[in-house]
Amino acid sequence: MLNYKRVTPRKIPDIRERKAYLVGGGIASLAAAVFLIRDARMPGENIYIIEKTPLNGGCLDGSGDPENGYLLRGGRMFEEHYEATWDLLGSIPSLDDPEKTILDEVVEFNREYVGSSKCRLVGTPGKKVDFSKYELSFRHLNEMNELILTPEEKLAGITIEQWFSEDFFKTNFWYFWATMFAFQPWHSVAEMRRYMLRFMHLVPGLNRIEGVKRTPYNQYDSIILPIQKWLQERGVNFLMGTKVVDVEIEEREGKKYVTKLYTKGQKGDGVIEVGEKDLVFITLGSMVDNSTYGDLDHPPVLNRGEGDSWALWKRLVEKDPSLGNPEVFAGNIDRTKWESFTITFKGDRFLRMLEEFTGNRTGTGGLVTFKDSSWLMSIVAFRQPHFRNQPDDVTVLWGYGLFVDKEGDYIKKPMSQATGREIFLELLYHLGWLDKKDELMEDVINVRTAMMPYITAHFMPRKPGDRPPVIPENYANLALMGQYVEVPGECVFTVEYSVKSAMMGVYGLLELGREVPPAYTPYQKVPVLLKAVETLVDDDKKELFKHSMMLYLAGKL
Repeated sequence: MLNYKRVTPRKIPDIRERKAYLVGGGIASLAAAVFLIRDARMPGENIYIIEKTPLNGGCLDGSGDPENGYLLRGGRMFEEHYEATWDLLGSIPSLDDPEKTILDEVVEFNREYVGSSKCRLVGTPGKKVDFSKYELSFRHLNEMNELILTPEEKLAGITIEQWFSEDFFKTNFWYFWATMFAFQPWHSVAEMRRYMLRFMHLVPGLNRIEGVKRTPYNQYDSIILPIQKWLQERGVNFLMGTKVVDVEIEEREGKKYVTKLYTKGQKGDGVIEVGEKDLVFITLGSMVDNSTYGDLDHPPVLNRGEGDSWALWKRLVEKDPSLGNPEVFAGNIDRTKWESFTITFKGDRFLRMLEEFTGNRTGTGGLVTFKDSSWLMSIVAFRQPHFRNQPDDVTVLWGYGLFVDKEGDYIKKPMSQATGREIFLELLYHLGWLDKKDELMEDVINVRTAMMPYITAHFMPRKPGDRPPVIPENYANLALMGQYVEVPGECVFTVEYSVKSAMMGVYGLLELGREVPPAYTPYQKVPVLLKAVETLVDDDKKELFKHSMMLYLAGKL
C-alpha cells in the first residue's frame, strides 16, 4: 500500500486569504478538506463543510445502540491498490492509538483477519454449493474478451444483458460478480468492463473474495470519526443541518466562477458570498439520498421523491448543460434501488452456528450468497464488535437483497414489503434453520432495514459526457466530486473513486504540482493476465482461448 511517489506540493502565496466551501459531508468532502490543509496549507478555519443531515460520512455510515439495534446501510470493500485512499488514511491518526494512523490499523487488522470464503454460495434449504468453478462456456469467454477489447466510448448506453448470452446470468461467475459489486443485468456494460480491467488481479480469488481489505470497525467508526476529529482540531467549520439548494454562476473574461451559494437550514434561508479566489467543491448526486428505514415489525416505505443532491445537480445543469446528465442516473428508481438489513443479536449463538455452517471464523468469510433466493439475498458476518459502542454480549450481522420487488420463497411477499422479522425468517429458510426459528428469534434485539432508492444509480447505462469532469471546462473556482464525475480508469461504488475525485479537485484548482496517482492497471501485466485466464478458463478451453489472448497481448486493448 502507498505504492506511488509523493511529491512536495508547491506553495500557494495567497492561500490564507482564500476560503473553501464543500457541499456535502461525505468522504469526498472530508478528503478534500484534508488535502486542502495538508497539501495546500489552507487554514482549517477557512474551510466550510455544508451537510444537510446531522452526521457526516454519507454512505460510510454506522449507527445505533445495543438496546434498539444497529444499522448499516452498506459497506465498501477496499483493496491494496487504492493509492489515493491509503494516502489519505496514512495522514490521519487512529482514535485508539495516536501513534498509529488509520492506514496502520487497516494493515494490522487485515494481517489478522485474512479473508478467504469457504462457503460463498448456498442452495436452498441450507445446502452448500460447489463454488470452485466459474462455469463459463467458450461463448461467455469470447463475450468477455470482446468486451475487454472494445473501447469504452463504443459501449455507450449498452446494458450487461444486451452484451452477454442469457445463460451467462446463471453461471457461478455472475453470482460472484453481481453480489460482490451489486451489478444488475440492466446496468452499464461499460462500467462492468472498467471493473474487469481495474480488478483483474483479483480474479483468481474472486470466488473466495480474496484480496479484499476491510476496516476494524464499520467505516463510520473506523474512517469518518477520526478524519472528522482531525479536521475539527484544525478549526474546520461544519455547517450541519444545512443544504445548498442553488448556485449562482457568472462568466468573467472567458472564465466561469461560482459567486453565490443559496442555502436552507434550521435558521432559515441564507446566501454565502463566494469570492473570486475562493474555492467551491460540490459532491454531485448521492447514492443514499432519500433512504428510508424499517425495523422488526415495520417495512421501510420507499421514498420516490427527488433527492436534494439530485435537485441541486439538475439546477446546475439548467445553468450549464456541460455539467453532466443527472437524469441518466436518477431517472429510474426501480432500476437503482435495493434494500439492506442489519440484525442485532443478544449473545453469539447465531454467529457460532454460522461459523460451523460455513467453516469460516467470523470476520474472514465475506459474503455468503443464497443462490436460489428470489431476493438474491447475501449476508456477511463482520469481525465483532463492528461498532465502537457494541458490548461483548451483543453481535451483529449485515445482509442485503438485490431483487426487492420479487416475492420471497418462504415469506410470500416482496422484500420491500417485508418486516425485519419476516426478512429474518426468510434468511432462516435459506439456511435450513427454520426448525430453530423460535430459539433464534429470542436472541434478536432488532432487524433494522434500509431502502435506498439510488444505491446503484452510478451503474446505470451512460454515454460520454453524462459524468462531467472533476474540474469543468473554463471554471476557475469549481470542482465536482463523488460517484457521478469522471475519474479516468477508476470504478464507481468505491471509496477510491470519491477520494480520488477530491484529490483531483484540490490539486487541479490550486495547480499544486503534485500528481494524482493513476488508476491501477493490472491488465497491462502479463503474469496477471495469464493468471486470470487460467482461473476463468477450464482446461479443455485453454488452447482455443490462446488466439484471443494473443490479440490482447499484442496491444489491441
